[in-house]
Amino acid sequence: MTPSPTEQIQLLIYDDLIRERGDVVAEAQLAAEHTQHQAMEVLGRQDAPSSTYHR
Repeated sequence: MTPSPTEQIQLLIYDDLIRERGDVVAEAQLAAEHTQHQAMEVLGRQDAPSSTYHR
């Protein structure tokens, strides 16, 4: 499926924002995974889901 011209412009704008400001959504996801991992460690949970967070 080919994006419409409006969708293409929106994608270009989003790509520009990521280049200028960083990928905030990806950074927030990593921070959430890290926080969840830390919480599971503190609570002593053995069934903590494996995450993609690597420090």
